[in-house]
Amino acid sequence: MPKGYWVSVYRTISDPEKLAAYNELAGPAARAWGGRTLVRGGRVAAYDGGIAERTVVVEFDSFEQAVAARESAAYQEALVALSDGVERDFRIVEGID
Repeated sequence: MPKGYWVSVYRTISDPEKLAAYNELAGPAARAWGGRTLVRGGRVAAYDGGIAERTVVVEFDSFEQAVAARESAAYQEALVALSDGVERDFRIVEGID
């Protein structure tokens, strides 16, 4: 079964405190569904119009688990904490294996 991935690229972080509050809630919410953080921050080399800002990748055992984690009550609470603290591109993608 192909794995699922949360891929989030932050365009701007306008409120670091809201991001910190989100991080406190989002990590446990993802782990509750088997999520494993592979990338969080770190160096970025962006090409072809890419964004060289904070990038986060979380791996799940399946695409369905990744979607369920995103829709969970615990993650929704994290999104409330984040509110307008960042502008980001968040997507869930399916792996090839």
